[in-house]
Amino acid sequence: MKTLGELAQGFSYTLLTGSLDTEVTGISYNSNQVEAGNLFVCIVGAKFDAHTKAEEIVQSGASVLVISRDVELSEEAKKRITILKTEDTRYALAFLSAAWFDRPADRLKVIGITGTKGKTTTTYLVKSILEQAGHKVGLVGTIEAIIGDERIPAKNTTPESYVLQEYFSRMEQAGCDIVVMEVSSQGLMQHRSQGFTFELGIFTNISPDHIGPNEHKDFDDYMRCKGLLFRQCRLGIINCDDPHWEEVTKGHTCELLTFGLTEDANLRAEDVRLLQGEGYLGVEFEATCSLSGKEYEDTVCFHAPGRFSVYNALTAIAICLHFGIKNEDIRRGLLEARVKGRIELVKVSDAFTLMIDYAHNAMALESLLTTLREYRPKRLICLFGCGGNRSRLRRYEMGEVSGKLADLTIITSDNPRDEDPLAIMADIRTGMEKTDGKYMEIADRREAIAYVIDHGQPGDVIVLAGKGHEDYQEIKGVKYPMDERVIIRDILANRK
Repeated sequence: MKTLGELAQGFSYTLLTGSLDTEVTGISYNSNQVEAGNLFVCIVGAKFDAHTKAEEIVQSGASVLVISRDVELSEEAKKRITILKTEDTRYALAFLSAAWFDRPADRLKVIGITGTKGKTTTTYLVKSILEQAGHKVGLVGTIEAIIGDERIPAKNTTPESYVLQEYFSRMEQAGCDIVVMEVSSQGLMQHRSQGFTFELGIFTNISPDHIGPNEHKDFDDYMRCKGLLFRQCRLGIINCDDPHWEEVTKGHTCELLTFGLTEDANLRAEDVRLLQGEGYLGVEFEATCSLSGKEYEDTVCFHAPGRFSVYNALTAIAICLHFGIKNEDIRRGLLEARVKGRIELVKVSDAFTLMIDYAHNAMALESLLTTLREYRPKRLICLFGCGGNRSRLRRYEMGEVSGKLADLTIITSDNPRDEDPLAIMADIRTGMEKTDGKYMEIADRREAIAYVIDHGQPGDVIVLAGKGHEDYQEIKGVKYPMDERVIIRDILANRK
C-alpha cells in the first residue's frame, strides 16, 4: 500500500478533491476490474472512454480517480473520492505504474528497439549474445515476454505501461540485469514506455506502415512517434543507411552512434557474402568499429539470408559493444540465436530449403522474396494466405507481389476469421492474375504444406509466409491449434 503522494510523481496534475495522503491498494485502468482502495486511471480509448463510468468506478470502491476530462459524480461519490486531473492519463499511468512497482527500470539496463522491420529478430539476437557473455536478460516483444524460464504470449508489441512495469519488477526479482524490448510507434504514441529512461534507443529502419484511422494519420506522424524514443534514452544507435534517419531523430536529446554499410557509419559492414549450402541460406561479412572504447573488428557469420539480416546482425553487435561484449561471445551468440517465425529455416531436405516467415503484407513479402531471389534458387515457391476481417486491398497486393517474384505461388488459407476462406483466396487470385506468375490453390493449409514438401526439387527455396510464430488458425472466433513446425514434423514422420 502506498499514498497518492508517493505515486503521483514525474507528471503535472491538479488535485481537485481529497488528499495526497489517500492510501492506495493498487492501480487499475479497466473499469471491470476495480477493487476497494484502487487508484483508477480513466483512459480514453478508440472505442471506450472510462470517464463515462466514473460513478460506477467509485461505487466499486476506488479511492482515487485520475482524469483528463470532467466526470459526472453523485454528491455521495464526490465526498468519498480523491480526484487528480492531468492533461494525458496514459502519460500519468506510466509514471504511477513505475512508482507503484518501485521504479525497477532504474536498476535495470533497458534497451528499446524501434523501426518498421527488424525489431523482433534483433531482440532475440541481443538476448542470445548477452547471455553468452553471462548476463541474464529479460525480453518484451511481439511474440512474447520472457522472464527467466517463463514465456508469456504477447497481446501487443509494447504492452500497456502498468504491465510493462510489472514485467520489469518480475525481471528484477528473477535476477535479470538487462532488458531488451521492442518499442512500437503505437506504444510511444500512447506513452506505454514512459516513466523511465532507456539505456539505449535503437532505430532499425522505417517505411510507410501502420497508417490509417486507428493508427497514424500519415507517414510524418509515424516518423514523429518513432522519434520519441530518442528523447527518452541515454544513447541512440541509428541505422544511418535509412534515408529518413535524420527526420526520425530530429529533436533528440541523446548522443547518437550509427551503423550501416556506408563508410560514414561508426559500425559498418563490408564485403557482404551470400552463403548457401544443403537446405541452408545465410550471410557473412566483415564488421569494423573504430570508436574509442568500442574498437571492434571481426568476420561475422549469421544463419539468415539477405541484406536485412546483415542490418539485424549489425544492430545487435552495436548494442553489445556498448556492454563491452567480447568478439567470441558476439560470434557465438549470433550463430546460436533462433527467432520463431522470422526467416526461420526448417530442415526438411538436403536438396532444397524451406523457411517459415511472418511476412503478412505486401511490403514484407516483397522484401523477403526479393532477398531470396539473390540466392538464385532453381524455383522460388511462396505459400501464403491472407487474414479475414482485414483489408481486401492487402490480398490483391500480396497476390501481385508473389505473382511477380515467385516462380510458383500456392494460395491457401491463413486466419479466415469470419470470412469464407475461398472468397479470400479469390481476392488473392485477382492480384495474381495481373501477373504471369504460376499458381495453385489448396484451401487446406496442411495439405498445401504437404504438397510443397512432396514436390520440392533440388535447388528450390520454399517460403511458408504469413503465420510465422503463430500456433493457431482462427475460424469463426475460435483459435484451433496450427503450428507449421508441428505440421512439417508430422508430414515428415508420415513420409518415413
